[in-house]
Amino acid sequence: MSGPATTDPDGRWPRQVYAVGTEPDPRFTFANERTFLAWIRTALGFLAAGVAIAAVAGLAGPVGLEVRVASVALIICGLACGVLAFRRWMINERAMRLGEPLPSSPMLLIVTAVVVGVALLAVVLAILA
Repeated sequence: MSGPATTDPDGRWPRQVYAVGTEPDPRFTFANERTFLAWIRTALGFLAAGVAIAAVAGLAGPVGLEVRVASVALIICGLACGVLAFRRWMINERAMRLGEPLPSSPMLLIVTAVVVGVALLAVVLAILA
C-alpha cells in the first residue's frame, strides 16, 4: 500500500512554477491546462496542414516555391504554437500562484498574421490557377 498523496510543491516540475506562491483554486489551474491543450491542438492542426499541403502538391508534380513557403510557414507556426503554449501555461500558472494579473501574449497576433498570410497566398494561387 502506498502512503497518502503528497502536496509538497518541491516534488513537482517545473520548479519555477511550483516553488513560488500558494495553490490557486483548482478550477483556474484546470482552465489554464485546458487552454494549453487547445494551443497544442492548434499546433497539431498547423503541422498537419503544412505537411498535407506539401504532400498533396507533390502528387501533382514538382512543388513550386509558393507551396513550399505556405507549407513551411504553417509548420513553423505549429512548432511555435507548441513551444509557446508551454511557456504561456508556465507564465499564467506562476502568475496565479503569486496573485498577479495574467500577462498578455503575442501568440494571438502571430497566429492570426500567419493564418491571414497563408490564406492570402492561397487566394492568389487560386485566382492564378
